Amino acid sequence: MKLISWNIDSLNAALTSDSNRAVLTRQVMDTIMEMDADVIALQETKLPVGGPSKKHMEYLAEHYKGYSYVWRTSQEPARKGYAGTMFLYKKQYSPVVSYPSIDAPEPMDSEGRIITLDFGSFYVTQVYTPNAGDGLKRLKERQVWDEKYAEYLHSLDSEKPVLATGDYNVAHKEIDLAHPNNNHESPGFTDEEREGFTNLLDKGFTDTFRHLHGDLSGVYTWWGQRVKTSKINNSGWRIDYWLVSNRLADKVVKSEMIDSGERQDHTPILLEIDIEHE
Repeated sequence: MKLISWNIDSLNAALTSDSNRAVLTRQVMDTIMEMDADVIALQETKLPVGGPSKKHMEYLAEHYKGYSYVWRTSQEPARKGYAGTMFLYKKQYSPVVSYPSIDAPEPMDSEGRIITLDFGSFYVTQVYTPNAGDGLKRLKERQVWDEKYAEYLHSLDSEKPVLATGDYNVAHKEIDLAHPNNNHESPGFTDEEREGFTNLLDKGFTDTFRHLHGDLSGVYTWWGQRVKTSKINNSGWRIDYWLVSNRLADKVVKSEMIDSGERQDHTPILLEIDIEHE
């Protein structure tokens, strides 16, 4: 099975704008489609409260032929057009879809951050983890989120194996970002967030990239847009992951980043795994 995950940073903009960034985003979308994935997970879709518009749906029908899709949007009391997630999966599949709440601090649970697909013999779930925010103003809430999310994944894993993906908004180890010494108090690399991710793995999950590639350095999933040379200089962070239940680790065939060309921000990540659905 081949699965791809990507924080697209506004599917809405990609499908409705002709800006240079939107064009670059659509080029990456085309690259993803060429890979013929079984499942595509998108984070930070920023769709309207009611979900895809008619224009959105026309584009998806034309460019994602052969795929069904489900989505989750940000709802009150959360900001409109914020966060959000979407799964696309080949029409040969008919997973049971759930939109869990994890009893996280509001409005986090209302921001459309988690969708889970039940494929019968395993789960595929995605997350767009809340950022700790400028000045770490949301760090305490983020810590609660991390605990609740880890509990949620553990509950899934107690039923059947799990493939979990998304933008986890944390670089776990110093090797996971280009400049660790300068970022120990930065959102995404605080001790608290890193410990939260360790706690998640300790509940029975494997970081598939590290499982296959060991201590390989200089490979990242995100380059900040605020610094125009961040991607050219490979001043990046690895904050997007494919995790699997420990008992599936030896079934992982490939876990790697997909080249997104000159587009900065997140790049898609690929998982290939020897697993069959019921």
